[in-house]
Amino acid sequence: MEQPMENTNRAHDCRRALEALRNGVPNGEAVKMLGCSQPRAESRFADLLAGASDQENPPSSTLGMLVSGDFGSGKSHLLTHLERIAIDEGFVCSKVAVSKETPLYDLGKVFKSAMDNGRMPDRSGRLIEELGQRLRSRQDAYAGFFVWANDVKSSGLSPMFPASLMVHERSNDLELNNEIESFWAGDRIRAARVKGGLRQIGQSQSYAFSAPKVAELPPQRMRFAVELIKAAGYKGWVVLLDEIELIGPYSLLQRGRSYAEIARWLGQTGQRYPGLVTVGAVTDDFAPKVISADGKQDRDYVEPKLAGKYDALISGAETGMRLLERECLPLSLLTDADVQRTTETLRGIYRDAYEWDAPPLPERARGASYRKRMRYNVRAAINEWDLLRLYPDAQPDTESDEFRPVYAEERDSERETPDDADGGGARE
Repeated sequence: MEQPMENTNRAHDCRRALEALRNGVPNGEAVKMLGCSQPRAESRFADLLAGASDQENPPSSTLGMLVSGDFGSGKSHLLTHLERIAIDEGFVCSKVAVSKETPLYDLGKVFKSAMDNGRMPDRSGRLIEELGQRLRSRQDAYAGFFVWANDVKSSGLSPMFPASLMVHERSNDLELNNEIESFWAGDRIRAARVKGGLRQIGQSQSYAFSAPKVAELPPQRMRFAVELIKAAGYKGWVVLLDEIELIGPYSLLQRGRSYAEIARWLGQTGQRYPGLVTVGAVTDDFAPKVISADGKQDRDYVEPKLAGKYDALISGAETGMRLLERECLPLSLLTDADVQRTTETLRGIYRDAYEWDAPPLPERARGASYRKRMRYNVRAAINEWDLLRLYPDAQPDTESDEFRPVYAEERDSERETPDDADGGGARE
């Protein structure tokens, strides 16, 4: 007998959710099904969204917060939950995991990843292309955005940005317009291409500019992107930075630069990005083991390391370290009731995925070491049900080794990224 379509879709969604949970990386469907039990973080986030979208008293800068918790305690789960809230509230949202491909000290790469991974409330295409199309249909909003971009003294933009905006509006060269959108999103473009576009539309005398320096582009792109998002009709841009603790193995110089970037993303520097909301997640032992006098002593060593070439970053780095030490909102610890409630919900998901009545698991199946780590509770339950479903006579008993983040510096981490290594520059 053929299953109704709604039952088939439910089973498919449940299997996708379980597969993500098996791998320890919850997807949106899994988070939606399991819910989230971090009311303090949700309340703080709601306040940030309300502040960012306040039309009568708009924010003058970025709004943000840091959350901390033990490994496996639900930080990534929380960020995915906040992503869904932001999109439902009319914000564009980007989730970025710190990694070798997106080192936190490199604003250009983090920005590009945020643009590449951006999600919108009502569209599913590439973020920068969808924003460009939506902007064209909002003439009044476009006019205000155009005026803002052309006031380069106030906006702080290179004249290349309003010039590219003019070409994007009036040119029928689709290839050039795609290049311009990619430039806004973090890719390279030749300044000569924009100048050629100005000639095509008879505006070559309206803009005089040279290619901006690579190091100047990332903060300008951020400013431009936030205003573009708002002009396209969204309330603002939410950026979720996951696994900040992965800066621990960086070199001292790279960590110092990363601290300054944390201060920037959280609106604690002189650079202003009104409409941007940032939430960062970090392990709760990072500051004691890396910043404090009992750890790597970054509090003492970062300033001398930055002195000279990176004098301008010292204040931001000090602020970033202070935020990590004192301003993190700790995740609520799991209670027995939280564990039981989540496990029962998970049983229902497993039943719908495989049309198999997953049995209740004894308390011993989770073990004492899992009490405050939701990831371990969830993976242990799924693994044991997998075994029981395939081998009904099995008597699974989950064991696990304790995992702790390692903050020892990698051997090649001393190789610094030169300022001109960012792939998103502009050339003559």
